[in-house]
Amino acid sequence: MNFPRRLSLRRLHQRGMTLIELMVAITIGLLVTLAVTSAVIFSESQKRTTTSVNDMGQSGAYAAYVMDRAVRSAGSGFTQSWDLGIFGCKLSVARGGAAILPRTTAFPAPFASFLGGATGAADLRISPILIGEAQGLDGLSDVIAVMGGNGAAGAVPRAIRSSGATANILRLDNTISLAANDLALVSQVGTTDCLFEQVNTGFSDSANNETLPLGSTYYNAASGALQTMAAGGTSYLTPLGNATTNDVLFQLYGVGANQTLFSFDLLRGNGTDAAQAMVEGVVFMKALYGVVNTSTGAFDSWVKPSGSYAINTVMTTPLTARSIAAVRVALVLRTNLAEKPDENLKKVAPAAFTLFSGVTTKAGVSLSTDYNLSADQQNYRHRVVEFTVPLRNILLLPTT
Repeated sequence: MNFPRRLSLRRLHQRGMTLIELMVAITIGLLVTLAVTSAVIFSESQKRTTTSVNDMGQSGAYAAYVMDRAVRSAGSGFTQSWDLGIFGCKLSVARGGAAILPRTTAFPAPFASFLGGATGAADLRISPILIGEAQGLDGLSDVIAVMGGNGAAGAVPRAIRSSGATANILRLDNTISLAANDLALVSQVGTTDCLFEQVNTGFSDSANNETLPLGSTYYNAASGALQTMAAGGTSYLTPLGNATTNDVLFQLYGVGANQTLFSFDLLRGNGTDAAQAMVEGVVFMKALYGVVNTSTGAFDSWVKPSGSYAINTVMTTPLTARSIAAVRVALVLRTNLAEKPDENLKKVAPAAFTLFSGVTTKAGVSLSTDYNLSADQQNYRHRVVEFTVPLRNILLLPTT
């Protein structure tokens, strides 16, 4: 009988894997898993990098759009009054009966160093564009102030008659095109202050009407200064825009905490004395003035916001402010994703970026500036966005 032999063959055919075979199979499986996992991790890392770079690109485009739109309209509404007491006047604004400008405190973060703090903030004066060099939160980045209204509001100053101007009522040659809630500046040549005013909500223009009542949110009596200026017969009312349509722009722009571009409404249109976050990913901002010859209107040179174009000089010298016809802005953006150096220990960003490369003064002096990165910052991808914005309202002014 062959039963034992058949049983042995059956057992041989039913035998499982040996320990060596099992270990080889596990090893192969682990290698395959490792390869797949590495591929997935690499793919996910590339995806995160691509997403961060795309986000940075979108932030740069949006930041450039916001700054371009604001700066391009600088001076709208009041450039025609530049020599009628507007340029260089100390801006006096009241909101809800309380004075908000001139300030008695420094501007809120990240603008606390703008104009040097509380003392300088109290002397803020009107100019279409102002650049506070290295007055940002980090002590290196610039702060840009933009002031303007709606050019469609008229942009033509109107003389205020000395007779008929009483209390909160001004007498003009005519009130054509003025409407309830219009915002305007009252200025006088030789007078330091200019008053930010609002037309009364109940005003309605009619034929041969010469009286303009002031009131509502931004009515500013300024301790009798309005009546004194109006009674002099040498004051002007310059329409800016309308409070309802929110087309008057008096803003600060600067880089703050968490690599964010902030803005601050000098008029506190939202009712708060706080800066508002605008664009993420911005870590640095610098700007230059483009100036023209005020006698010929021809472009003269690019200059830094220092020396004869330092912010305090621009604010107090109308002809200097009048000569600024363009602004060149450089923004440095950064991703929010730290990346490891490559196999050669090379980091993803260089030690420094050069801004305004190739830009020189009229004398050929380079205006380039470096933005230096710390060792940690070099683990993040960066991008530099530069653009030039003409001040169309200044360019339209006749030469002096």
